[in-house]
Amino acid sequence: MNTPKSFLYEQKDGIGTITLNRPDRLNAITFEVYHELTAFIADLRDATEVRVVVITGAGRAFCSGGDVRDIIGELQGRDAEGLLEFTRLTCELIHHMRALPKPIIASLNGTVAGAGACIALASDIRIAAAEAKIAFIFVKVGLAGTDMGATYLLPRVVGLAKATELLMTGDFTSAADAEKIGLYNRVVPRSDLESATREFAEKLANGPALGIAKTKEMLNREMHMGFESALEAEAVAQALCMQTPDFKEAHAAFIEKRPAKFD
Repeated sequence: MNTPKSFLYEQKDGIGTITLNRPDRLNAITFEVYHELTAFIADLRDATEVRVVVITGAGRAFCSGGDVRDIIGELQGRDAEGLLEFTRLTCELIHHMRALPKPIIASLNGTVAGAGACIALASDIRIAAAEAKIAFIFVKVGLAGTDMGATYLLPRVVGLAKATELLMTGDFTSAADAEKIGLYNRVVPRSDLESATREFAEKLANGPALGIAKTKEMLNREMHMGFESALEAEAVAQALCMQTPDFKEAHAAFIEKRPAKFD
């Protein structure tokens, strides 16, 4: 993997950690970050040494959305074609996050807003500090709440009624309330966020890579299926996993009364 220029990256014990690193701007995203982060996540597909990806932020925010100076101001002068080029770029990032056959954990260290909220939403797991309020603020800036997959993913995470409220008002939701509605998987004290994220990431990294990848794939695919089609797709997927060394290793570990060691 090439060393990124617009954010930080660290890799250890099968866990790759991306840190948005513009703390003076609350990690607001620039055009450069969009382009590089999208390409980087796409490249992680072939990084066999990475089993889990963590995305977090430096300083007191996870991500405050698109940078007002670098992006919002520049978009004012674009024509319709140029605007569509940009919105497709933002959606491409979400596409690669959902298509990545590895779990992504959003470690939410502080404020989560706009595009930052969509990046958190597109992640597979969200672990948040108690200070990490979240808002899909698009209507606050005169836009629609339908951005970067939000109107597709959010109702599937929190239900249609709550998603409608969050997207139509653009209001912030506290971390505690986000956990109550299922938007956050865990909320912990800020001092415990790194260790809680590491513990969850290690659990996934030590699991069966193909089995977890197939789980994510099927969660994506079955959003578009009827029940009978989903049952057949699951049968095929599970039969495939039963042909792997991981399945044999799990059985041997059970018989031998030891922890399984998955490939």
